[in-house]
Amino acid sequence: MIRQFELVEMVRAYNPNADEALLNRAYVYGARAHAAQKRASGEPYFGHPLEVAAILTGLKLDDATIVTALLHDTIEDTAATYAEITDLFGQEIAELVDGVTKLNKLELVNREAEQAENFRKLLLAMSRDVRVLLVKLADRTHNMRTIEALRPEKRARIARETMDIFAPLAGRMGMQRMREELEDLAFEVLNPEARTSIMRRFLKLRKETGDLIPRIKAAIEEALYEVGVPADVIGREKKPYSIWRKMEEKRIGFSQLSDIYGFRVITRDIPSCYAALGAVHTAMRVVPERMKDYISGPKSNGYRSLHTTVYGPAASRVEIQIRTREMHEVAETGVAAHWAYKEGRRSENPFAVDPFRWLSDLVERMEKGDQPKEFLEQVKLDMFHDQVFCFTPKGDVYGLPRGATPIDFAYAIHTRIGDSCVGAKVDGQRVPLWTRLRNGQSVEIIRVESSRPSPVWMDMAATGRARAAIRRALREDEREEHVRLGREIARLAFERRKLDGGEKALVSGARKLGFGSVEGLLAALGAAEITGRRLVAAVYPGMVESEEPAPEDASDRPHRLVLGAPPGLPFAFAECCEPIPGERVVGIRTGRGVEAHCIDCAALVAHEEHPERWVDLRWDEDAAQLGGRSASIDVTLANQAGALGAVATLIGEHRANIENISTLARMPDFWRLRVSVTVRDVKHMSAILSALEAQAIVTDVRRTRLPAPLPKAEGPKADVKAEAGPARRDLSA
Repeated sequence: MIRQFELVEMVRAYNPNADEALLNRAYVYGARAHAAQKRASGEPYFGHPLEVAAILTGLKLDDATIVTALLHDTIEDTAATYAEITDLFGQEIAELVDGVTKLNKLELVNREAEQAENFRKLLLAMSRDVRVLLVKLADRTHNMRTIEALRPEKRARIARETMDIFAPLAGRMGMQRMREELEDLAFEVLNPEARTSIMRRFLKLRKETGDLIPRIKAAIEEALYEVGVPADVIGREKKPYSIWRKMEEKRIGFSQLSDIYGFRVITRDIPSCYAALGAVHTAMRVVPERMKDYISGPKSNGYRSLHTTVYGPAASRVEIQIRTREMHEVAETGVAAHWAYKEGRRSENPFAVDPFRWLSDLVERMEKGDQPKEFLEQVKLDMFHDQVFCFTPKGDVYGLPRGATPIDFAYAIHTRIGDSCVGAKVDGQRVPLWTRLRNGQSVEIIRVESSRPSPVWMDMAATGRARAAIRRALREDEREEHVRLGREIARLAFERRKLDGGEKALVSGARKLGFGSVEGLLAALGAAEITGRRLVAAVYPGMVESEEPAPEDASDRPHRLVLGAPPGLPFAFAECCEPIPGERVVGIRTGRGVEAHCIDCAALVAHEEHPERWVDLRWDEDAAQLGGRSASIDVTLANQAGALGAVATLIGEHRANIENISTLARMPDFWRLRVSVTVRDVKHMSAILSALEAQAIVTDVRRTRLPAPLPKAEGPKADVKAEAGPARRDLSA
């Protein structure tokens, strides 16, 4: 266990002006608080806070962070209180300790909704002071180093949380050294066989070729010496997890893997970086298209370096990173460089791009009210990506994840530009919005101020920022449409009963139904959260029958669409005929409850001689506004480019949702498709069929009855089989 004077000397080594009394006081307080506690391994508990503090001294952090590391478990695991820490060590340290304590209580790998909400809390705590994250990452690193003492199921949970959350967070904060260690420690727990296999391959490779690292290092140093560039060269084998991930992504074996060796050339200034690059390229054969310049275009986490891949001794492919000493420190320690000390002074801001800006942007998005599950999706998109760099026509550069499209580029510039995007030019050529961008391309966004995002953009966008903005815009548009539709439903509901439904009536209805505004009432009406009859009953009580609230077990009236089913019996719509509002329906009692069929459903033949099973049903008068019903359409269309898109667009323009599309037949000149759509009623279905029938690319379209297994009917007609096939129907029935 690290002794008191040793810890103080570790801090004074990089900060001679450290507050020795404060460090000593924290050491003694932490040792006493944890005196009676043991870790799962049986070792004294206080050894853990000491090791966390030691990890942070390696990052050369300030006194407050080191003291926080010593005390980070006191409030959670001992009798210490926030007030006591404040009195003894000050407000700043107390808030840091409290922040780490709150993070320790969050379960980040559990049910998805809870995980998302807890991750929001994690980011909020970090955003107030990034040192909370630094202590937490150091805490997690030491816990992973000593994870063997835990139960297997707990080891797996902590390792998964580390791989999914903390390692990517460290990488996104620019802390590459810590990210690599966390990934490899978690990999050893989650997939020990794979890690062992890779280590064995390394041993075999060394036996076959010898230790290549000294030979490659000597070749690079000789190339630099020839041109007079002073530099330090560091070589290493890549981490097992990094190699395994590359094998998985490229679906190749270890023997096919290139560049398993990584070298860093550390120079004194930026001109020396480019001189070193030229020297390496002159002395060794370059692997084409593997050169990346992150000095002129830094990554979004502040990383700067030149990357190139060359063929070294024994035909080995070698990745070389060339950077200055300052760039190297930022690449290794990331956001921790903000708080690092050099010769007793805080370092000046070393970032070309501050990784903490990403965190600030996330918090800003949280405050706009994104749903937790959606927010977690955005964060994971932002944390797991390789980058490409593209330019605006004015020369501004934006980093985007690999696979990003012009939509992502537009939203990276500004939300307003993304919302009004209608097209893009890449390197001067007009391209579709789904085009994948490549490094170094110039992108010009074509805008129309009145334009709005399309739902299909969600499938094109690769960044969390773009998806969040698109989702928000679609919600706004949907609300506007619901308000418009709700106003029309309210007008018809009042007119049908010859009652005044003016603005005053709507204000009264909003108040009585608990809505804060008329707009909120209309939006709920348009979204089928309430019905027109309920609104009228609220405004004119006694003049129209009020709706009773649906019982908790509403199986007797699913979706509140159909009336007449016996209460207490399970109810379902038949899958064979897919009845929709406006069609005559009848119920059949079965052993499973009541099943609703269209009056002309072929399956009813089996029940003709059992009239006692038949139940008279009718649609609720507001059924068309209470949510759509699925129906199937068979479409035969020309097998040509854009045909399917035209059909989908036409259905979408009729505000019908496509639930599923399946191919029935595909011939050289035509397709036969089965399209499952959600429609309001028979009029809605008739309009869609008429519109499709009018298309030149459509040769045939019809409403389809889907075959479905039916319960065997009792009695003399039990063996009659229902014919459930496609047939044109009179949809005005």
